Amino acid sequence: MKKWAVITGASSGIGRELAKLYSTRGFDIVLVARRRDRLEELADTLKCDTKIIEADLSDRDTCKALFGEVSDMNVQLLINCAGFGAVGTFEQLDLDKQIKMIDVNCTAAAILTHDFLKDFRYRDSGAILNVASSAGLMPGGPNMAMYYATKSFIVSLTNGIYEELKSEGSHVKIAALCPGPVNTEFNDVAEVRFMTKGITPQYCAKCAARGLDRGDRIIIPENILAVTKTASKLIPEGISMKVAGFYQKGKLGGLL
Repeated sequence: MKKWAVITGASSGIGRELAKLYSTRGFDIVLVARRRDRLEELADTLKCDTKIIEADLSDRDTCKALFGEVSDMNVQLLINCAGFGAVGTFEQLDLDKQIKMIDVNCTAAAILTHDFLKDFRYRDSGAILNVASSAGLMPGGPNMAMYYATKSFIVSLTNGIYEELKSEGSHVKIAALCPGPVNTEFNDVAEVRFMTKGITPQYCAKCAARGLDRGDRIIIPENILAVTKTASKLIPEGISMKVAGFYQKGKLGGLL
């Protein structure tokens, strides 16, 4: 029987590279994003069967309908990769844009995880990869407050579900991918330039797949970030957030 992977945010960046990678791993791919032309272009390059779903995941009804569109398929993998960010102080950034960030980064992932997880648990097979960020491992992020908050939500949600599955002895896997800067279109949408060199989305995708295979709960592609995560536990939160705030402010200044 064919096995399918459903990938949101598949039109660019990490989502696009994950689609390419899993198409070589015996999966057929359901490509989900707002830009059909991008999805069609990607589908033409994949050597597998594909299904294109043009969807705006900021709409809850659209998210709920997505599961119904693929419920008769043998979906074995859900990748929640859709998301965006913005840099600026909380009160200066447009509130509607920030609420939409919650809708896409958090609500859509929660709805899809909930619906697919029910099916996976019933069959006792399947995997979910929630694309978060190193921002989700921090206590907060001045000048990107809402983005950090949405990624913290994804990490916390994944942690909780991971332990629920583990306590039940379930064979279903779930992990949160927490990379640092990745060279993708995300940077243009967020209108930022990173002060540190980013990894490629291809490398990020490979690390994500390896981590999910191992049954990791948190997947951090960069070794230096893994060390930083450990060290951050020893640093007072106030200092940690000041450093994060300085770093985000640097993005506004266009520093590399």
